[in-house]
Amino acid sequence: MSGRRAPAEAPAVLDDIDRALINALQGDFPLSRQPFAEVGLRLGLPQETVLARVQRLLDARVLTRFGPMFQIERIGGAFCLAAMSVSEAAFEHVAAQVNGFPEVAHNYRREHALNMWFVLATELPDGIAECARRIEAATGLPVFLFPKEREYFVEMKLEA
Repeated sequence: MSGRRAPAEAPAVLDDIDRALINALQGDFPLSRQPFAEVGLRLGLPQETVLARVQRLLDARVLTRFGPMFQIERIGGAFCLAAMSVSEAAFEHVAAQVNGFPEVAHNYRREHALNMWFVLATELPDGIAECARRIEAATGLPVFLFPKEREYFVEMKLEA
């Protein structure tokens, strides 16, 4: 995570196939030995084309992530939203420290007294507090934990 924004780049140009592919990848992704071949079959494309286009969309940052979303609690693990208050002068350094922990899923800068927000994901529920303690020890800053109180499912699909 960087506190500075990257220079503006020209927006990626999507063709009709890219748009159809993005739409096809949002929900109902096949769970099979060759899911990209199945997506390709739906779109009239060979698997190799589907894979190459998904990689190109990721490389161009049109897609920032493509992968499963797990309900980690169902397999014994835990997620937790966490936040810290970090001085502007130390922000980049602390962000690099926090992001160096494998339990940190993603990290965001916010305009708030708690200006660094990140998600911790651990194999066991006790791992959340233990990881927060390690981050505090590494950074010298308190980590505030915001455990999930209730879960909501909001399926959001964006038409490309």
